[in-house]
Order: sequence, then structure tokens, then C-alpha cells
Amino acid sequence: MEKAIETNETNFSEPCVETADTDEIVKNITHSTEKYFTCNVCGKFCSRKWDLKIHSYMHTKDKPYSCDACGKGFSQIASFEAHYRSHTGENPFCCDVCGEKFSRKYSLDRHIRTHTKEKPYSCDVCHKDFSYKSGLIVHYRMHTGEKPYTCQGEKFSRKYSLDRHIRTHTKEKPYSCDVCHKDFSYKSGLIVHYRMHTDEKPYSCNICNKDFSHKTHLNVHFRTHTNEKPYSCDVCNKGFSHKNTFNLHRRTHTNEKPYSCNICHKDFSHKTHLNVHFRTHTNEKPYSCDVCNKGFSHKSTFNLHRRTHTNEKPYSCNICHKDFSQRRTLNNHYRTHTNEKPYSCDECDKHFSTKSYLNVHLRTHTKEYPYSCDVCGKGFSQRVRLTEHYRIHTKEKPFSCGVCGKAFSRTSDLKRHLRIHTKEKPFECDICNKAFSYISNLKRHLRIHTKEKPFECDICNKAFSYISNLKRHLRTHTKEKPFACDICNKAFSDMSSLKRHLRTHTKEKPFACDICNKAFSDMSSLNRHLRTHTKEKPFACDICSKAFSMLSSLKRHLRTHTKEKPFAYDICSKAFSKLSSLKYHLRTHTEEKPFACDICSKAFFEMSYLKNHLRTHTKNKPFVCFICSKAFSKFSSLKNHLRMHTKEKPLACDICNKAFSYISSLKRHLRTHTKEKPFACNICSKAFSYISSLKTHLRTHTKEKPFAVKRFLRCRV
Repeated sequence: MEKAIETNETNFSEPCVETADTDEIVKNITHSTEKYFTCNVCGKFCSRKWDLKIHSYMHTKDKPYSCDACGKGFSQIASFEAHYRSHTGENPFCCDVCGEKFSRKYSLDRHIRTHTKEKPYSCDVCHKDFSYKSGLIVHYRMHTGEKPYTCQGEKFSRKYSLDRHIRTHTKEKPYSCDVCHKDFSYKSGLIVHYRMHTDEKPYSCNICNKDFSHKTHLNVHFRTHTNEKPYSCDVCNKGFSHKNTFNLHRRTHTNEKPYSCNICHKDFSHKTHLNVHFRTHTNEKPYSCDVCNKGFSHKSTFNLHRRTHTNEKPYSCNICHKDFSQRRTLNNHYRTHTNEKPYSCDECDKHFSTKSYLNVHLRTHTKEYPYSCDVCGKGFSQRVRLTEHYRIHTKEKPFSCGVCGKAFSRTSDLKRHLRIHTKEKPFECDICNKAFSYISNLKRHLRIHTKEKPFECDICNKAFSYISNLKRHLRTHTKEKPFACDICNKAFSDMSSLKRHLRTHTKEKPFACDICNKAFSDMSSLNRHLRTHTKEKPFACDICSKAFSMLSSLKRHLRTHTKEKPFAYDICSKAFSKLSSLKYHLRTHTEEKPFACDICSKAFFEMSYLKNHLRTHTKNKPFVCFICSKAFSKFSSLKNHLRMHTKEKPLACDICNKAFSYISSLKRHLRTHTKEKPFACNICSKAFSYISSLKTHLRTHTKEKPFAVKRFLRCRV
């Protein structure tokens, strides 16, 4: 605080400078009969000679009243006296309503209008009313475009704006905060800043009673009620309720970025963006949370964080009534209703609903990865992706499920997980009305309808519907198996395969059928199982229209048309249409039988054989013929049996076109063409086409006659 100055030696009544120019103007006055004194320079009328003399100082630039404390000069004694009180701290004019004191009568008169709501000055153009004449004058320039105050080519409509602007050159910050000692160029900036410490919000909305720390914030907020958008873009006609937002928007058309960082020279379209960016260099975090003491460099981030403690969501969608903690999030959400995508990529013309999505997309063209992990050096196009990645190293899982307690490293993973409990499926297919819990699942599903395969292998040009499938496929070229089991060290080419494998150790089956309660170790198995209840067969063959419940079954079926055998063994060059067939074949070389029965220890080449075998112990026959009710332990046996009823013969000989019901019958028939005799007698080496023929032949060596008794019995009867 500046020291008070003694006032008893100063004579306020006499000017300290007298100029001949002023006397000349006053001496040559015209005195009319109406007792008016007229200025010879501009023709203004004054009712008193003294008023004319004071007026003349405006033309002569005379300032006869000089301050002893700071040397500043004034043309009027009233202005001089008011200024001198800024040194002495004297405020002789007091408001009768609220008790606030002022150094000038003029300031008190202006203040009283905040109580009376009097607005005596009206704009002739738009009829807006103002409490102060100065406010009307400044407002009128918005209509006329007049900007009388200039600095090196830049123009301003208000002297106050010019003075503020000049400080950007002088770097002068004369106003300092008593609490944190932060300096400000403008008094208004200090006042608004100080309310951050006091939590004072003196401006209240008379519609919703929301309080604000700044009058401009209240004015902008009020337009959310009135829907007033006084600022309109000349290019796209978009309206804005706030001038700053309007100016920022205009730069999206001009690509103007007038604010540059003096450290890294990065350019910004908005001053606030530069200020926030600058804190990345200074590590300044002026906003601190009272609850957890976490610091923030930006006020909006701070306000958003505080709502994590209060759970406040002040912004509500008037269409679906969903609440949001940020207006920006609400605006982005609105576009899910309107399908508006106002941000377009210049490279590929792809459109986006938010600017941030566009910025992230642009990095796919520029290959820019500005965020790098300190631990492993991996680069990311988004800061949030780096934060999420960093938790892989720290093992941090800050997001916990309130239902089952399971923790997650990402909030998006928690949201996805919660739908397991709520059974919520908000994403629906427009074509078949199938609903999904996750948007990613809907997008993948849509490719079933569109046949779209946007992901192509650079090595063999094979295309895939999903990026995950492409990644897995690439490992068939690189032979990479980066995912290893901690228990048995078996390696896998993808994480999902490792997770499925781990459940063979843990016996975990987390996916249960809602209809029959049967549990499965992976979601895909559950989905396949559900189709046994729904009889759904969503995958249809384009050639013969046969439908399948699983995509893998359709793919295998298509190979019966294409004769494709993509799975080949390097040693014997034998090729197969199914991967399972190749795996099975490999075991004929290795003689590996990895699937053992827990009851009798018998081992099998395939899991399906083990399952079939187990039913010999349990006597379980789950596959029942719907025609004759005969039960079977294997599904393949039921299928074969059904052909007895349907007379279906789907297996045809390629040579003579003869049809058969069973693959075994076709194989036996083919030997009539190939003359193949795979069954040899181990006594005399004679070979036979069929195992039954070999068995009959063996009896010539063993002299066995198993049918003799039956023939004898028939004769007796």
C-alpha cells in the first residue's frame, strides 16, 4: 500500500499553470443575448464563462492542475481532486444502500444505478439500454465499426482496451495478489483472481440462481436461457453467444494463430491456450483441490476434477436427459442425436463430431506421436493413451467396480465391465436389430452385413474385417508368439488365446448361459452355445444359401465350394481345409496325444475325442433324434443317424457321382476306383480294401467260426 500524503499544503482552488492560448480563447468569446458563451473553436455553448474556460483546455491541451505526488497534470480541478484521493486513500462519497465508498461523486452516481437498475441511455439502432453514457458510446461503435484508438496498426474501440493492449508490449503487471503474490496487468484480472481464493461469487442468475465470480460469465450464462447469439460468422453463418468463442471460431476459417510460445515457438489461436501451454514449461499448477491437494494448471480442468468429489453433473441433455459434468461433453453428446460431424480431414475427407477426434485422426497421416513413455519409449498420439499405457508399468488400477470389486486401469474398461452386471445393450444394429453392449462390437457386427474387410495384409494381401484378426494373421508370417503362460511357458500369438489357455489351468468358466446355466471359459463359446437355444444361424453361404450358427463353420463350408486347403504341413506337404485337421494330422507324425481321460488315463489326439470317450463312462447321451427319440453320445453319430430318416446323401464321389450318406461309405467306395488296399494281413501279407474283408480273411488262419451256432439254431427251428 502506498503511503498517505499530507494535504494541508496544497491549494486546490488556483491553477498552477496559466496559458496565453487559453486566455485568448476566453477573451474573444461571443456573448449572446440568451447569456450563452460560445467557443470560437468548436461552437459549443456554455452557460458560464468559467465553464467555457475549462472547456477551452480540451483544445489547448492545457493541464493547469498538477499533482505534487506523481506529477500528473489535469485540465479540471474536480479531476485533480479525485486523482489526489488515490494517494490519500480518501473516499468521501458513500452509498446509502450498501455503504460502499468512492473517491468521486461521479463514481457514486454510477454505482447507485446498480441498485436502482436505472438505464437512462438507449441505443438508437438496437434499443439496448445502458446505465452509463460511456457504455452506450462504446456499444455504438459495435454498429459503426469505429475504432478510434490505435497501436502500431491495431485498432480498438475503447481507450481501456488500448491501455490493456499496451501492457502486452511493456509486460507491465502493476497489480499483485496479497495471497499468492501473482502479478496481473489489469486490476480486473486481479479482482477476478482474488475470488479464486475467497470463493466469492457476487453475480447471481435471477432465473436458475447459479452464482458467478465474474459479471461477463453471468452475461454469457444468461444467454443459455435466452438462446441469444449476437455474434454471427460471416463465412458459415454460425451464431455464438460469446465474443471470445466467436473470435476463436473465426480462426478456424483463417487458420490464424497469433499467439506464439517464446520457448518452443508453438503457435496458438487463443491467448488462453497459450497461457495453459506455457505452464507445461514452468510446471505451474495454480489451482489446488481442497479435498485431495492435487494441483492443476488450468481452471477448467480443476473445476472438472472437483466434480469427481461432488459428483456434480450440471449439464443435462434435453433429448435423453443424460447428465454431464462438462458443457463440452454435453455438446459432443448432442451430436450423437444430430449425427453432426462438423470437423473434416483435408487429407481423406473423413468427418468427425469433435475437434479432438479430428486432431487424433490427423496424426494417422502425419505419423506424429508427441507423447512418449519414459519407461519403454513407446509413442502415442494422445496423452490419455500414454496415461493408460503407463499403468501397464505401474500395475495401477484406479477404477474399481462397485458391484464385484474388480479393478481396471481405464475408466472405459470399467464402463464396459459394468454392462456385464446391468445387461445393458445400448447399441442396436439398424439392419437386424441385434443389440450389443459395446459400440466396437456393433461396428464389427455391421461388417457381417456389409462384407467390408478394411484391414489388408501387406505381405499376402489377405483382407480382414477386424484389425485384431489382421494382427493375429501377421504373426503367421513372423512366427511371433509374444504371450507366454506363466505356469507351463506355452506361448501364444495373441492375448485372447493366452487368456483362454490360462483357464485350462484355473478351470475358470466366467461366462454362464442365462437359459440353462451352463458355464464357458470364453465369451465366444457362450455365444456359440446360445445359438443352440435360439436356433439362430446368422452366417449364410452366398453360393448355396446354407446357413450356419458360427462364422468359422461358414468359412469351413465355403472351402467345400472353393476346394481351398490353406493349411499345409511342411514335411509331408499334405494340405487341409481346416486348421483342426492339420493339428490332428501333425499328431500322426509326433504321435502326441495331449488329451487324457481322468478316469482311465486313455489319451486322445483331439479334445472332441476325449469328450466322446468320457460319455462311455458317464453313459451320457445328450444328442437325441427328434424323429425316433434314439439318443447318441456324439453329435456326429446323431447327424449320421438322421440321414436314415431323411435319405439324404450329401457326399458324392468325384469320379462317378455316386452319392452316400456317410463319409465312411464314400471312403470305402473310393477304393473301388483307386484299387487301394490299406488293410494287410499280418500273417500272410495279403491286402484288402476293407477292414471287414480283412477280419473275414483272418478267420482262415484262426479257424474261428463265430456264426456256426447261429446257423445250427436256425436249422433246428
